Amino acid sequence: MPRPEPMPGYGQLLQRGYRSLAGAVRGCTDCGWALSRRTWAENATLAWSEPLLCLLGAIGWTVLRQAASGRVFRPFGEWCNLQPKDVAKMPESAWKLLFYTLSWSYGAYLLFFTEYPFFHDPPSVFYGWEKGMAVPRDIAVAYLLQGSFYGHSIYATVYMDTWRKDSVVMLVHHVVTLTLIVFSYAFRFHNVGILVLFLHDISDVQLEFTKLNVYFKHRGGIYHRLNDVISNLGFLTFSVSWFWFRLYWFPLKVLYATCHTSLQTVPHIPFYFFFNALLFALMLMNVYWFLVLTGQMQEMSDVRDYDMEDSKKTAGPKKLGELQLPKSWKEGKPLKNGLIKDKRL
Repeated sequence: MPRPEPMPGYGQLLQRGYRSLAGAVRGCTDCGWALSRRTWAENATLAWSEPLLCLLGAIGWTVLRQAASGRVFRPFGEWCNLQPKDVAKMPESAWKLLFYTLSWSYGAYLLFFTEYPFFHDPPSVFYGWEKGMAVPRDIAVAYLLQGSFYGHSIYATVYMDTWRKDSVVMLVHHVVTLTLIVFSYAFRFHNVGILVLFLHDISDVQLEFTKLNVYFKHRGGIYHRLNDVISNLGFLTFSVSWFWFRLYWFPLKVLYATCHTSLQTVPHIPFYFFFNALLFALMLMNVYWFLVLTGQMQEMSDVRDYDMEDSKKTAGPKKLGELQLPKSWKEGKPLKNGLIKDKRL
């Protein structure tokens, strides 16, 4: 089977991807629910034990996070004499930093220290594709870790994390990501999935690391310049990596491969529109968060950490050194994981 031509420039990529999508839409004469069910039955390979294992992993992540937050992260924040509001938020960032560092490091190992050429040759993600093909064990491990974690993240966004103005978008992101993980595994598009996860996890590592330094720059009532400098530098590198990995490399490597070269390598690739629609939804959310990010660059504060409770505070003069606690704390409302659970979906 002849391989597609080498990957073109960014402008040519967008033109070819658009033409491929438009041509596929014009050529689709049987695109409906019946076709979707038939395509799933003919091409999907998913044993009942695999979703069950993923569900058990999600429960395991939730239990592990509760234990780590209550016995490690929060006591450590209190020992460091962080401000009360920072003690409440720190366990969430510490937990996410730990996972995303692990997941991104494993993804980097797969892409740069094994024989997989997906990063340097994105069209190769579809070379030799066959329905029901065996998934390599090292990639299956990555899928189990990521799928179970995003299952946990859907629950955590609603019941454990601080509720923010973009939490609904974050919840949609987790659902889209988990859907992509499950369906790409069932249809054996796992090579694409590894590349997508690698390009996204690096920004989360930098985001949570930056937030931790924001929390630690005021400890014991003392301002620590080093943590402030690190947080500002982390914010800048986070902004650059977000643009480079999610807004440049993601369409250049992933969307080009899934929209254009996939049709050359596998002319009748199953669920072509479904997967590309989810990937484009992911791209739109990346653009949305980048616009939110650039809109907050003037403050250089806790990135993405604008809480709903804080947004309800009325502006007014503050006394020097006075700690402003949310109204819900003063009223004695119940706390969960140290956070006010006043959520509205």
